[in-house]
Amino acid sequence: MSYVAPNLRDKFESLPIALKNAILEKDVQLNTMSDLIAVLEKIVAEGE
Repeated sequence: MSYVAPNLRDKFESLPIALKNAILEKDVQLNTMSDLIAVLEKIVAEGE
């Protein structure tokens, strides 16, 4: 199950719904901004 730390919640919630769903499907732990950036980069790489 994915986890978004409280300190990232506002940034996560500002993302488009499709992107939030893609992140949550990855079953990741987002504790820092670096974690969020890493999963976003992975999603972009998969789309190329």
